[in-house]
Amino acid sequence: MKVKGSLAVILVILYGCALAQVNVEVLSKRTALENQILGTYNSLDREMLLLASVRGVDPTGEIRKPPDQSREHRDAILAIQIQTFHLDDLLAFKRLQWVGESNAGLLKPFPMNKENVPDELKDFAKRYTQQEFNAVITQINDARDVIMQRVIDLNENLTQENLSKVRQIFGALNIENALVGEKIQVKDGTWMVKK
Repeated sequence: MKVKGSLAVILVILYGCALAQVNVEVLSKRTALENQILGTYNSLDREMLLLASVRGVDPTGEIRKPPDQSREHRDAILAIQIQTFHLDDLLAFKRLQWVGESNAGLLKPFPMNKENVPDELKDFAKRYTQQEFNAVITQINDARDVIMQRVIDLNENLTQENLSKVRQIFGALNIENALVGEKIQVKDGTWMVKK
């Protein structure tokens, strides 16, 4: 009986040691470039949150001067703020299928069909004029352009020549995050409703 018990302990120890030597690598579905771009975008987003939480007054009550930033940095932070400001409207536009996510990282406006609107969006749909709708979409797309440019500026491995690839990556991320029922542009350029 002692031999069986000892043998079981030895097997467990050997089996445990064998498991400890196994190298497990979890590979992301994203490419290295996609991860790099996403990481840069997320760091910009974190910076915006940190800037928003910085107090303008120090513990003694003196007004604290904000840290110096480049114009490009300020523009990128402002672009993220613009996107955040318009997020509720954008989500409604997408539900109404007035806008879709292109495979180039920008929004594509569609006709503002105000018929067959869900009850909870009727007031919203009524109050938006074509001019206001166009202005919001333009602001969001301009903000997206600024952010994509900033991602290129902050990555030493990217140049202006990579802009189309950066656009494709942002487009793929936006399409991936689109909800069921929203318009998306597939790789061949056709538009469909996400299922």
